[in-house]
Amino acid sequence: MPKKEFVRLIEMNMRAVDRMSDRLKAPTDLIGYSRQQIQLIVRLHVSGRSKLKDVARREMTPASNLCAVFKRLENDGMILREIDKSDRRDVWYSVSAKGAKLAEQAIDLLRERVAEFFSGISREDEIRLTAALKTINELLNKMEE
Repeated sequence: MPKKEFVRLIEMNMRAVDRMSDRLKAPTDLIGYSRQQIQLIVRLHVSGRSKLKDVARREMTPASNLCAVFKRLENDGMILREIDKSDRRDVWYSVSAKGAKLAEQAIDLLRERVAEFFSGISREDEIRLTAALKTINELLNKMEE
């Protein structure tokens, strides 16, 4: 069982990342899509083909809430929808070439905003933060294995 301090620090980091994300103002100026729509396109692009129920779990939202969003993105040619051949109740979603292009634009814009957000920190703090993030990433990847 993780120690209380560890759990508290994870919770604090999650809140800090949420606040930072809000301040970064995720790119919503890309062809008039909402923040949620762009995030869904980017996450599908990064994670690859996914079932609706898995996307809903990741986004912590009911699948029924995503259906309308996915329908619009599908109608706009941003995502592709495929019924699972082995279980017709499941639907797979993936990013189309058009959606991948938008996702890459959004990722580039986000990278620029992150760089701008952290431009004021000292080189020493940048080194410390980079080392901490590397450690977190290594441990999280290790946990996935």
